[in-house]
Amino acid sequence: MAELIEEEIGVKPQMIEGRGGIFDVVVDGKMIFSKHKEGRFPEPYEVINQIKPKA
Repeated sequence: MAELIEEEIGVKPQMIEGRGGIFDVVVDGKMIFSKHKEGRFPEPYEVINQIKPKA
């Protein structure tokens, strides 16, 4: 997913290793996806569409 984000948006994501199955996506201090809350991994474009600047 990190490579796709970089290709689509031109931003290199910072990956932070977690424990216990944590997978959160945080942009500018705002959590936009939490695997713990949703009970699943996000679809790539589910994250990308929230990150992309609105036209």
